[in-house]
Amino acid sequence: MKLSRFGEQFGQRTGIVSLMDDLGTALSENPDMIFMGGGNPGRIPEVEAFFAERLQSVLNDPAQRHTLLGVYQSPQGDREFRRELAKLLRRQHGWAISERNIAVSNGSQSAFFVLFNLLAGNMPDGGQRSIHLPVAPEYIGYADAGLTRGFFTASRPEIELLEGDLFKYHVDMNALQMDDSMGALCVSRPTNPTGNVLTDEEIAHLDSVARAADIPLIIDGAYGQPFPGIVFTGAAPHWNENTVLLLSLSKLGLPGARTGIIVASEPLIEAYTNANTIVSLACGTLGPALAKTMLSNDDILTISERHIRPFYEHRAAQTVDWLRQDLAGLPFRIHKPEGAIFLWLWLQDLPITSKELYQRLKARGVLVVPGEEFFIGMDDEWDHQHQCLRISYGADADSVRAGVKLIAEEAKLAYEQAG
Repeated sequence: MKLSRFGEQFGQRTGIVSLMDDLGTALSENPDMIFMGGGNPGRIPEVEAFFAERLQSVLNDPAQRHTLLGVYQSPQGDREFRRELAKLLRRQHGWAISERNIAVSNGSQSAFFVLFNLLAGNMPDGGQRSIHLPVAPEYIGYADAGLTRGFFTASRPEIELLEGDLFKYHVDMNALQMDDSMGALCVSRPTNPTGNVLTDEEIAHLDSVARAADIPLIIDGAYGQPFPGIVFTGAAPHWNENTVLLLSLSKLGLPGARTGIIVASEPLIEAYTNANTIVSLACGTLGPALAKTMLSNDDILTISERHIRPFYEHRAAQTVDWLRQDLAGLPFRIHKPEGAIFLWLWLQDLPITSKELYQRLKARGVLVVPGEEFFIGMDDEWDHQHQCLRISYGADADSVRAGVKLIAEEAKLAYEQAG
């Protein structure tokens, strides 16, 4: 069998493929495997009960049941869902927005694939444009979404050392040199993998830079505002006609519904919808069916504020304490946990690579993600890239506690063996 260039590029094993394969196969190899690598949301009983009740009410209504199971939706997504979301965004944030500024996708991953390739790659004038990531590390799922080589470029961050074994990444404004080769800026907020929340000032600066260059600023808000609101620090939501904001229902507790949301200018939404028709034909119905009434009565904000954010904020603080206890005596720092569902552990001067540490931990029965996979678009070698781990704290507390102990044991052993 001969594969096309597309087939060779997308048929190979990549970072995100390895991550998802580990999540899918590790349990069959080791039933006691501790999953601290993926982005699966934690189980919150109040949220699960809410969605179970909402699903049952949809199934009990013949008209809603038929819409859920027996009708194709528009490739732009359920109109009532988009209308209710536009109303919520106007009501909460005062954004000048309508349902024409919103599209639904079959998960955020597919939305990014389409959007990135609408804005970058081979251009009609014969040139090539990239998606620029102003702060690396960034989300592993972006890495393989481009159809051309050199699709991503990235800037190395500034590192602020904080008290209490913490640190924080910042956009290096002086290093952010814009040119005609950039098709868009893209940041996640909160950041996957680090839990970093770019400050309002950083977002305002990036918005200004993007406007001056006449390119969009893409903000991945899968963990952010207005929902699921997994943000532990003051941060104002941001959107304007030059911003592309991506939201998701996954971290609310609905990853199986595969519902992503794009909020953008009408021309870009139209282009996205046309492309999505070719790629996906239509959007899934489950997520919008469950969320419509949650938008109209603000329940989606209530469960985010009362149940989702407190769950993760408590677990983040708890896991930081466990890491401090178990890693005592080692040269480590933790990125200040400001949101999302991960901790980013920096093992300074680690004598082995984080990929090797990942393999050792996998053999011990705990899955994390090595830091190398997240430094997308960086050509220069940087020791820091090989000294970090992404650790999810969304599993049950006992599993996370046991996983932290194993991480600490293997890290200590690595330093000891190096002498």
